[in-house]
Amino acid sequence: MSHHVGTRAAAPAQSKGWAVLALLCLAQLMLIIDITVVQVALPTIGADLALGREALTWVVTTYTLCFGGLMVLGGRLADALGPRRTLMAGLALFTAASLACGLAGDGGTLIAGRAVQGVGAALLSPAALAVVTTVFQGERRARALAVWAAIGGSGAAIGVLLGGVLTDGPGWMWVFYVNVPVGLLVLAAVPRVVPARVAARATGDAPRGGRVDVGGALLVTLATALLIYGLVSAGDGGWASAGTLLPLAGAAVSYVAFVLVERSVRAPLMRIETLARRPVVSGAFVMLVATGLMLGLFFLSSLYLQHVLGYSPLRTGLTFLPVAVAITLGAHVGGRLIGKVGGRPVAVASFLLTAAGAALMTRVSPEAGAYTTLVPGFVLAAVGIGPAFVTATTTTMANVPPGENGVASGVINTFHELGGSIGVAVVSTVAASSLVPGAGAGGFTSGLVLCAVVAGVAAAISLGLVPPGRPAGAFVGHGHGH
Repeated sequence: MSHHVGTRAAAPAQSKGWAVLALLCLAQLMLIIDITVVQVALPTIGADLALGREALTWVVTTYTLCFGGLMVLGGRLADALGPRRTLMAGLALFTAASLACGLAGDGGTLIAGRAVQGVGAALLSPAALAVVTTVFQGERRARALAVWAAIGGSGAAIGVLLGGVLTDGPGWMWVFYVNVPVGLLVLAAVPRVVPARVAARATGDAPRGGRVDVGGALLVTLATALLIYGLVSAGDGGWASAGTLLPLAGAAVSYVAFVLVERSVRAPLMRIETLARRPVVSGAFVMLVATGLMLGLFFLSSLYLQHVLGYSPLRTGLTFLPVAVAITLGAHVGGRLIGKVGGRPVAVASFLLTAAGAALMTRVSPEAGAYTTLVPGFVLAAVGIGPAFVTATTTTMANVPPGENGVASGVINTFHELGGSIGVAVVSTVAASSLVPGAGAGGFTSGLVLCAVVAGVAAAISLGLVPPGRPAGAFVGHGHGH
């Protein structure tokens, strides 16, 4: 009798758990979509708001910069203030910022709105994951985390398609407006669905007692912002100009200051001892390069298709769809291969595929169709990028002490977002001569050559850096908030 009562009592609890997962996955999907949805709308945004190359670069990079730079801080705040409270604060901020972006009448307002979106995402994403990992236990937690991981790949696919549909339809503003009803819906549902008292994850690296290293988070974000500013400025002023060298020097000083702060505070954002571990260095490197290549190639391809070939936003989004699917399929295959052959060969093969794909993309010309040069190369590169994401998370999490899992995961996710910002900034600078309508394809070719070279060098470095052997109990994820 008691067994039947227990079964009946467990059923509603399990049902509510999956309702929590569905709601939080919807919120996370919104954050991931916002990384790629803007790529397709960039040329239209530039034309409507009279934005040049530098401003368009910041429209993309500001979001991922703030998202990545403040993500670990968001996780610490979820520990200190409670996951549900932090989740709702981040969601409210993201929703309000999305409305501001849609209403923006100039580049400065749009870029500021993108920054606030990134801050909201940095609060929301780790808090949502904290709720998922405490609501679910045992086998159900593994299933829930698998669903959560799939959001990364599906979000990229939905983002490029949605960007094309909305930009070609009601207008580019709706790539931001669409977040508002979704955000309000989730905000209204969270108090009813998410438990009020959700214990923060007790990990060996998550300091308790309310101490939050705000200074460290601001320093690493400032350092990366200065790095991006210097890289973007080089496209017009040259590498020897004061506008390039001063920000780059400021970035170096800020990174050094970050290390010194992390060594001195009682509750550091990222323990330097953990950052220095080979698996963490390896995972951060692979994630940084893979994400930089992915968003860099999306950035160049979107502007090439619309500026040089005259594609509409919708046609551009449809052209990118097989690329987004290839990333997801590559990640799935990579997850299976790592358990059989280990992370090192998968990482090397991933970057070699990406290099080959980018090299094929360098054959683009106004006379050649996109489906004979750009698309096949991009799909091949995407098949390589997907397994690189999985390698970064799997080899890191399988090779660090259990007490450092939380901070190691935070580092990898931070480099996922920061890598995208740096990658877009670099290719924007190299391809600067072509990133205006009617300028030809020469700059795009230079940017694509750089991507091929970087991927090839990354393959060589991975051969010595990525830990050998098969990880025990492989931890497989896409790289977004695991």
